[in-house]
Amino acid sequence: MDGWNLATLTGASLGIKALFAIAAALIAYQLARLGSRLFHWIAKLTEDPRDDAFWRGLAKAWWLIAFTALSSFLFRLFELRIEPLYTWGELLIRWLGTRGLSVFFVLILTYAAYRLVDVLASRFRVEDGPFERQRVRKETLANVIQSTLKGIVVTIGALMAMANLGINVGALIAGAGIAGLAVSFAAQNLVRDIINGFFILLEDQFGVGDIIKVGDVAGGVERMNLRLTVLRDLEGKVHFIPNGQINQVTVMSRDWSRALVDVGVAYKEDIDRVLEVVRDEAEKLFAEWRDKFTGEHPQVLGVNELGDNAVVIRVLFTTKPKEQWAVAREFNRRIKNRFDAEGIEIPFPQRSVWFPEPLRIEKA
Repeated sequence: MDGWNLATLTGASLGIKALFAIAAALIAYQLARLGSRLFHWIAKLTEDPRDDAFWRGLAKAWWLIAFTALSSFLFRLFELRIEPLYTWGELLIRWLGTRGLSVFFVLILTYAAYRLVDVLASRFRVEDGPFERQRVRKETLANVIQSTLKGIVVTIGALMAMANLGINVGALIAGAGIAGLAVSFAAQNLVRDIINGFFILLEDQFGVGDIIKVGDVAGGVERMNLRLTVLRDLEGKVHFIPNGQINQVTVMSRDWSRALVDVGVAYKEDIDRVLEVVRDEAEKLFAEWRDKFTGEHPQVLGVNELGDNAVVIRVLFTTKPKEQWAVAREFNRRIKNRFDAEGIEIPFPQRSVWFPEPLRIEKA
């Protein structure tokens, strides 16, 4: 007798059969649920929405297959001789006894290892706190390691399952190597993305949580792996940028940041007095918002430009990463209120229009 001893299984007590039936129902439900989720996930990957109905149909068919397999198993288990389910159940039990159980346990171990990767990755993630370079690097490496380990676990699990099914895995790997060599010529962009992503991580150019600008797109790095960088801009739009297309990147949250504020005043104002007011207000902001600054005090550089309508004074604030925009907005608010209190005019564009004198016609 191959596999399980059918006589022993069918001759077991009703209680034992009930336990087998409950276990089989739970296993069939989980397999049907996972398979259905897989088909729905594939449907989301397809660009054409007309394909969604096809994948939803496959998901329903998978549920039907799982229900049929469970029914066949129960009909054979309880000796309900209704064909063809009874015969299918006997074949299913024989297959489970020879190869099915080993494949099942491999899949269970693969799933457990897949979930374990998430648990281990969560241990490496840092809790929410101050934005620091070390935290950015840990978060980025955790994401990359998590995605890489998941790929390795799924690949090994699939190979072990195929080996237990009697498939020649060695020949399959050799064929995949040859096919991979051929595909690599057509997938040069993918290889370039991965290599560039590796050097981005190696050199710590940027990471998850950084605010960067790539070409005309700027935003916070939400997710990153060896192939792809995901940015979300100020409007909430998500941008997917292949790492191979990142030729030049501007990082606006590296180590420290700087807020540059230009303040315009009217030409009629006493510029020395205005400089003192600006310097005083900048120091007050520095003292009250100390947690947003580095140790460097604000710098009032002086008159930066003699514009068409205003004398422009430039102020520099050296802030902690990602704090420069909040500091600039707050200083603009404060300096407006201070100028109003001091009676200092903030000019607006003005234009003088000259009208020519009317021609005088002398009468004869």
